[in-house]
Amino acid sequence: MLIGLFNDRSGRTYEETVISAIRKTLTATAVATVVLAGSAACGTVENLSAGQKLDQAFDKLGKERSLSFELDLDTDAETLKALDAGAEPGEEMPDEVAELLSDARISVSVQSRKPLEKSGEKDFSAMAMKFSGPDGDLFEYRLVGDYTYLRADVDALAQATGNPMPPVDELPADAGAFKKLLGGEWIKISTKELEDTGGYVTGGQAPGDEEPPAEPTLDAKTQKKITKALRQVVAREVDFKTSGGSDGTEHIKATAPFRTLLTELFDELRPLTEELPPGAEVPTAKDLKDAPNEKVTADFTLRNGELAEVSVDLAGLAEKAEVEKFALVLRVGKGEKATAPAGATEVRIDELMGGFFGSMPDEAFGGEGLPEDTLE
Repeated sequence: MLIGLFNDRSGRTYEETVISAIRKTLTATAVATVVLAGSAACGTVENLSAGQKLDQAFDKLGKERSLSFELDLDTDAETLKALDAGAEPGEEMPDEVAELLSDARISVSVQSRKPLEKSGEKDFSAMAMKFSGPDGDLFEYRLVGDYTYLRADVDALAQATGNPMPPVDELPADAGAFKKLLGGEWIKISTKELEDTGGYVTGGQAPGDEEPPAEPTLDAKTQKKITKALRQVVAREVDFKTSGGSDGTEHIKATAPFRTLLTELFDELRPLTEELPPGAEVPTAKDLKDAPNEKVTADFTLRNGELAEVSVDLAGLAEKAEVEKFALVLRVGKGEKATAPAGATEVRIDELMGGFFGSMPDEAFGGEGLPEDTLE
């Protein structure tokens, strides 16, 4: 549990993961808007207008130096349980988890010294991420200056996931750093230390070993081919509708049949397989035959020409469950500057991990205890 708070499975720190996610999101957004704008231009007058407006809105977003966004599900616990009705016995979604996910929100804010569309890892000056449930914040971390700050409501997380943690007053005296984390206090860790030890702590390479290879990228020529292929499909399959109000708010809805859109997109990409990064697989029509073909709608909300919200209605994809409301919602804002929380206690990775493993009963590790070399 604790290791997952700091690193993903590949051993990369959250700073690397978040920055990579932001870059990929902006890249995907740029490609999507070029596709939408270009394909809309091939259709009706309404599609042309919608494409231009979306293109301009995303262009404004890329020129910002700070950004915040909030992601959540617009649904309820009953709907999530209904969607999970086909789960194998013993693997059903617990009621607590359904309640948590139905009201959960992920909030992210970033600041950069350059426009976001041109920002690299070294250009980001601060960032923050917060995971909140119906009763408050469950987990929060901030990257400010040379430190990563972390706070968690471990009791609430434990109740929601069914993984109880020991009471703070029952922890041994030498569990100091971990004790503060369990108690909901802010702790801070050198970001450099996290970067240096991340892969080793999660079972990756020890510090000093060869670094993992860089992520594969697409060259400009291949990107152009992919964009052209996607434009053709979107022009054929996606319908645009616009509606506006007197307060500067406008909605642009893009609708398409789910399986048909995916199948044609991948059919267009298949001839380019040899030009894609190693390991990239293009599903076939057979692979997608069981995917629902109900229409899915993405509703883009623009306020005074700026992107404010994107809501993707997924209710139609729940073929076997009666679902009235099930959408993925992304809200966009200007971004608040992440600041260092007052009173944070500086800790080291080894003392934090030592407190975690020293506080866990043998049963937590399958009754065999912790291998002696885990923390060496």
